[in-house]
Amino acid sequence: MYVSGEVEIEDGIYAHPTVTVMGRVELGRDVNLWPGAVIRGDLEPVRIGRRTNVQDNVVIHTSPGYEVEIAKDVSIGHGAVIHGATIETDVLIGMNATVMNGVVIEECSVVAAGAVVTEGTEVKSYEVWAGVPAKRIGYLTEDRVEKLIREPTRRYLKLAKKSLPRVEVNP
Repeated sequence: MYVSGEVEIEDGIYAHPTVTVMGRVELGRDVNLWPGAVIRGDLEPVRIGRRTNVQDNVVIHTSPGYEVEIAKDVSIGHGAVIHGATIETDVLIGMNATVMNGVVIEECSVVAAGAVVTEGTEVKSYEVWAGVPAKRIGYLTEDRVEKLIREPTRRYLKLAKKSLPRVEVNP
């Protein structure tokens, strides 16, 4: 893992050696970072909560005035881009989705693969959004949240513990 800047790691994370973390970044315990992920807090801070998985080739970046705040237990699918957004607990961001500046995604929500959530959009709790630009296409039950979000998040943490090096201390 390449690290530069003011990176704080809480009690250890799992990270592939090809991960890049730069700037002001806070990573909660058991965050797992997969091959090619890039996290850049060079313009504003990035905070990622416990047990969140940042999958292959995800880019997380900020803009002036737009921090990134990702809560615990979030899954960010392969190739997604998170830019200056807030994502609450128990959210799934699908593969190759784009989440732009000022977006707020409330807890227990899904952004579908390939969706583009445009600047300033608010995704409410238990909503499913898809398309370009993304629109609400449905709602989740608590059972669907368990199956679509919580189970895969737990599965990714187990896989990280088997597959990725543990990073224990601040660089």
